[in-house]
Amino acid sequence: MELKELIHSLEVLEIIGNIDVEISGVQSDSRKVEKGFLFVAVRGTTVDGHAYIRKAIESGAAAIVCEEIPSDLAGSVFIRVKDSADALGKSLAAWYENPSDNLILVGVTGTNGKTTIATLLYEMFRKMGHKVGLLSTVCNYIDGEAIPTDHTTPDPVTLHRLMARMVDAGCEYAFMEVSSHSIDQKRISGLSFDGGIFTNLTRDHLDYHKTVENYLKAKKKFFDDLPASAFALTNADDKAGLVMLQNTAARKLTYSLRTLADFKGKILESHFEGTEMLVDEREVTTRFVGRFNAYNLLAVYGAAVSLGKDPEEVLVVLSDLHSVSGRFQTLRAPSGYTAIVDYAHTPDALTNVLNSIHEVLDGNGRVITVVGCGGNRDKGKRPIMAKEAAKLSDQLILTSDNPRFEEPDEIIKDMVAGLSAADMERTLCITDRTQAIKTATLLAKKGDVILVAGKGHEYYQDVKGVKYHFDDREKLRDIFATQQL
Repeated sequence: MELKELIHSLEVLEIIGNIDVEISGVQSDSRKVEKGFLFVAVRGTTVDGHAYIRKAIESGAAAIVCEEIPSDLAGSVFIRVKDSADALGKSLAAWYENPSDNLILVGVTGTNGKTTIATLLYEMFRKMGHKVGLLSTVCNYIDGEAIPTDHTTPDPVTLHRLMARMVDAGCEYAFMEVSSHSIDQKRISGLSFDGGIFTNLTRDHLDYHKTVENYLKAKKKFFDDLPASAFALTNADDKAGLVMLQNTAARKLTYSLRTLADFKGKILESHFEGTEMLVDEREVTTRFVGRFNAYNLLAVYGAAVSLGKDPEEVLVVLSDLHSVSGRFQTLRAPSGYTAIVDYAHTPDALTNVLNSIHEVLDGNGRVITVVGCGGNRDKGKRPIMAKEAAKLSDQLILTSDNPRFEEPDEIIKDMVAGLSAADMERTLCITDRTQAIKTATLLAKKGDVILVAGKGHEYYQDVKGVKYHFDDREKLRDIFATQQL
């Protein structure tokens, strides 16, 4: 593809050199540049691609897109733009022949529920006979083919490549989680969305965004950028929900359990096997537990109907769907207690899960919570997490999560700072996560519930840059095997 075709949609400020050159690939990582490539120098959070322009040229780059043209590298082809991150996405979209234009693409954003909603939409539309793509925290899928992932939203090169593969595989729909980081860093630039879903907004990622207001603005930008042909579906019961719709050109839609909305739900009955609901006055029995999941199911229903699906058909499929791996995943112990593994890693998510457990228990049985906080992330939420857990648990065990490059004991100390003397009487600090889970199972009696929170679907612990195998569900099953009656 010729360079002039690749840069056609960019806001170009200056061109140096001949743009009638053939390009053999697009890359933002200088280590992956090959002969004839277009190198886009992006200013990242830790690394500035402009520092690697020379290396990219030495590796054979035919042209450079950048925000600042180096004065000491004459002779190369340079395209100066206002925003390299935006230019990268648009160049990749052009390189892969705009794959998102050939898919019905729906993005899901918000603090909690993204994975569940995106995954359930993927599963629903496959059950309806469509070929579907999924981009999620847990795993990416091209129809039935699993492609492991490390980020909520992949880097732009990976993202556009996956989109192109989805088109090549004949996918009609694609559902993706859209993180606040990816919006802020313009990782989704060049994608054409047909719909956006907002779940909720609570404290998260303040290590990156610094303030809740900045975090909200990042989420809102996704909706601000939606075209008039798309739909914008938001949770009317969340105080940030209607904010998302303020400046969007998209068709505005809402879902709610509490107020008038385009898609209205009501919980009739909840137990650990599932929830009975009214959805738009139609009764449906689902395999999901808790109020937060009722919201997720409403969002899935609303999105499917907004995409033209028959409401009755949507509810039939909805009743047949299963919970997402590591999201309120229920395991039954032989001795009669229940263990729940959940990804809850924010104060709000933890509160939601614990409230859901209490709704089902209705005072019959104790709640034992095992929880930690990740290292090198927002320290401000640690005492809040501990306080919320203590408030809604009969017994609290603070432990290690993914300490990363921090000391686990120091993270636990930060959590303990949120607890009163009365809270501490019901709290154990056990750094070793295996021992913490084992202790919870020894304390549990018939009818009790153990919540193991924070890691959910993850199968590792991240310690000092090394990922060691660790799966909460696996640990519980191993313990259950030794407790067989």
